Amino acid sequence: MNRLITISLLLLLSLAAAACASPAMRQSEGGFPIEAPVVEKAPVDETVFGAPSSETVSDFASPEVVTERLVIRNANLTIVVLDPSHSVEDISQMAQEMGGFVVSSNIYQTTFDDTVLAFRASITIRVPAERLDEALSQIKDDAMEIRNENISGQDVTQEYTDLKSQLRNLEAAEEELLEIMDASTEAEHVLDVFEHLRQVRNEIEITKGRIQYYEESARMSAISVEIIPDVAARPLQIGRWQPEGTAKAALEALISALQFLGNAVIWGLICVVPIGVILGLPTFFVVRTIHRRRKVKDDDTETAS
Repeated sequence: MNRLITISLLLLLSLAAAACASPAMRQSEGGFPIEAPVVEKAPVDETVFGAPSSETVSDFASPEVVTERLVIRNANLTIVVLDPSHSVEDISQMAQEMGGFVVSSNIYQTTFDDTVLAFRASITIRVPAERLDEALSQIKDDAMEIRNENISGQDVTQEYTDLKSQLRNLEAAEEELLEIMDASTEAEHVLDVFEHLRQVRNEIEITKGRIQYYEESARMSAISVEIIPDVAARPLQIGRWQPEGTAKAALEALISALQFLGNAVIWGLICVVPIGVILGLPTFFVVRTIHRRRKVKDDDTETAS
């Protein structure tokens, strides 16, 4: 029974330590970009922690000595190209050739100077961390202008080491709980230990997920690229005068004038001419009759004279 009490106290201490460590991990990951940056991964010493003892409630593990640093880097670029759509295809193909993949891509139409419509694009890719510099160089070589370049890094060595330590402590606590379950004979004690074992295993899975997140972020680097069209591709503009805009306005005016004339001809042929014929023929015959009568009268007057 003393052994059971000692182990239970040891378990409670380990769970308390794990609970205290969790908020720190969450806070640390809160500042970590989800677009998981790229990483220079340096190996960490995997020295095994001291195993827990059932006879004492001393420190559960002793921290190992870290010989290298784990740094996560994130790259952002803003480039100018002739054809953003073509550049998106090239960057996607480059990522696949390097063993990476495309996280997201977007091509959309936007307005420049409130008058000019042009395509703009953005893309986020992941490439192996060791090929980050090569990928950045290739993207910049294909660009006409580099407007912005930013490579940020985050040292997560301490967080990664703490997670590994926490995982070992939880796994040791799991083994102790399994031993307690095997030694217990009362159903109430077994159920109580099983509940603690379930909580410990849940913490183990969460911790493993965080460790895997750091390792995957370290293995693959993220590069976000904003792609805008070349300034030289925009229409010629001198001050506020745009010759292309003036020519376009003149062409629109010419088309409007031709359209008006065409409409007038159509109205004349379909509407005006028939109405003119209908109204004009009777008028013509009346006028002609009156003119003939006057001529006959004039002729009679001359004959009589």
